[in-house]
Amino acid sequence: MKKALREHLAGSCTEQELKRWYDPLEIEQSEGGHEVRISFPHSYFAQWFAGRMQDRFEAELHLFRGGACDIRYVIPGLRRRAAVEGAGADRATRKLSFPFDAQYSFESFLTNSKNYFPLETARQVARDGMAQFNPFVICGKSGSGKSHLLKAIANEIAKNQPLSDILVTSGEGLRTLLSQGDQLASRSFVSGHQYLLVDDIHWLAGDERLQQELLVVFNQFHDGKRQMVFTCQDRIGAYEDIIPSLRSRLEGGLVVSLKQPDMDIRVALIQERVRAKKLPLSKEQILILAQRFQNFRALNGILIKLLAFRELVRKDISARDFEHILSNTEERDLPKVTADSIIDTVCQHYQVKRKDVMGEDRRQGIALARQVAMFLCRDLLGQSYPVLGRTFGGKDHSTVIYSVKKIKELQEDGKEMKQLLKDLKVRCRQAG
Repeated sequence: MKKALREHLAGSCTEQELKRWYDPLEIEQSEGGHEVRISFPHSYFAQWFAGRMQDRFEAELHLFRGGACDIRYVIPGLRRRAAVEGAGADRATRKLSFPFDAQYSFESFLTNSKNYFPLETARQVARDGMAQFNPFVICGKSGSGKSHLLKAIANEIAKNQPLSDILVTSGEGLRTLLSQGDQLASRSFVSGHQYLLVDDIHWLAGDERLQQELLVVFNQFHDGKRQMVFTCQDRIGAYEDIIPSLRSRLEGGLVVSLKQPDMDIRVALIQERVRAKKLPLSKEQILILAQRFQNFRALNGILIKLLAFRELVRKDISARDFEHILSNTEERDLPKVTADSIIDTVCQHYQVKRKDVMGEDRRQGIALARQVAMFLCRDLLGQSYPVLGRTFGGKDHSTVIYSVKKIKELQEDGKEMKQLLKDLKVRCRQAG
């Protein structure tokens, strides 16, 4: 196995690197193939490996095997200490799996000095069983990589803890969990986990009842020294519709901010994906992508499109194919979408007047246009319900909640509404 794994690693490591850190390792696979045993030459090497190479090695080993397994690190002196302390050598065993998607690891999170502190702190949070930084809040604009870091933390925790102890969800998912039938049972389900990771917590802004529920759960986790991780698109203080008691608790943890990836990081991301997926792109084409697409989400989107073309159309992507794909790709990160542009786009589609949508007219066509516009403002801009109410002429936030919920149900129940919303989103971004 060691020789085959070395050949796999040669695709991302130089020969000098492999001689330095890989060749000294002893690697054995159990008879059933469910466990990989890694032995170090001495404890100092094991310490260096844990700090510098372990994440990278485990990510590559997962790719090499194509699935999960247990990985046992055998460190000189560990077994002797374990015998004295009455514990087994399994203290050095980790589950090599990525239940929250293998693409989300610390190793695959590309960064430079601007985001070094958030990355290293996230590593510490994932490995610290004492919940020293609690809550850990990651702030960053859309496409900055905050969701990647949150899931990387979850994947790292899952290597040492039961999956049933980890709850990873979104702000909308948490709303669903805490809004189900029996309120006490819903709260107990969430607080019954050892780790709570919520992406886009700002979706709860404006919903005071739900924030009060989260506050109860928050206190239970905090008092029990159980780790919480949250992400949001802006600093916590910018959300006026988060109740003061919850805001102070969120700000009382460790809050870090991710900067948008700069040119060097975007180029590095593309180069890594091109190497891993064997995409036939030239240096000039890589540079064009890095210049045109400004965040991680946009870059991943265009790379997936290029991969699909290679898989479904033809393996060789010509210069003409490349330009055609780019010219037909929605550049989501360039236009700035606003509430005004969304409302104007929806009014144009339904052929209604803006003043009617902003007013109290309850005629079916106008009411539907108003509800669709509210839904899109919520979906594309992440506006809270009270802010949406003010945007639409001072509507009560309960009216906005009803409107958003109704369109969501129509979208789930019918293909026509789902396609319409998809088309309107494209037009809104183009109009921005």
